Amino acid sequence: MSAAIEVRDVTVRYGDVLALDDVSLSVPAGRVTGLVGMNGSGKSTLFKTITGQLRPERGSVLLDGADPASARRRGRIGYVPQSEDVDWSFPVSVRDVVMMGRYGRTGITRRPRAADRAAVAEALERVELSALADRQIGQLSGGQRKRAFVARGIAQEADILLLDEPFAGVDKRSEGTIVRLLRDLAADGRTVLVSTHDLHALPDLADEAVLLLHRVLFHGPVAEALRPEALARVFGLEPRGGEDAA
Repeated sequence: MSAAIEVRDVTVRYGDVLALDDVSLSVPAGRVTGLVGMNGSGKSTLFKTITGQLRPERGSVLLDGADPASARRRGRIGYVPQSEDVDWSFPVSVRDVVMMGRYGRTGITRRPRAADRAAVAEALERVELSALADRQIGQLSGGQRKRAFVARGIAQEADILLLDEPFAGVDKRSEGTIVRLLRDLAADGRTVLVSTHDLHALPDLADEAVLLLHRVLFHGPVAEALRPEALARVFGLEPRGGEDAA
């Protein structure tokens, strides 16, 4: 199985703070990979490094064999950010947000064509937001907002989709809709990397899991990632009895 995301020996610092420590990771195409770690473990830093928003102190990232900047220019990578990274007061509609996923295909005029409008309409239908297409994005619920950004990635036709805590603050309906969508996208051959705190949803969501605490502690089957001794390590807890879980 080919690796769509290759992270090789990546180290990232914020001043004296070590955020990622020699992280290597291969994420296969056509699967959903769950990224699990506590707050401050480096999950968002890893996403920003993969998307090229951060340049590592050392190491490299390849996306389908290309560097992140090239992948972004070709529209091959889609990113669903955490809610706090978005200005929800900005006067754009849900349809406008989803249409942003088509900008790489509309040329310098940014004038949507019939194919772009059709792709946006299909993406909105898949996330069950067609009826809210003209509503200002900040007027949606938390779950609806997340679905709108998933729709943007679908409309973009990105081969690689990164989602940073998509289930935080969402209702069960939106969570179920997002899980089904991501499974469908992976079945279509796309690569999906999802960071999540929702361990209960992980078995239904992901084909494999990565446990991150500034470095990769585990990468493999979800059932093994959810073993108490594995979770104790990634959440910085001592195993029962103080024994070494390594």
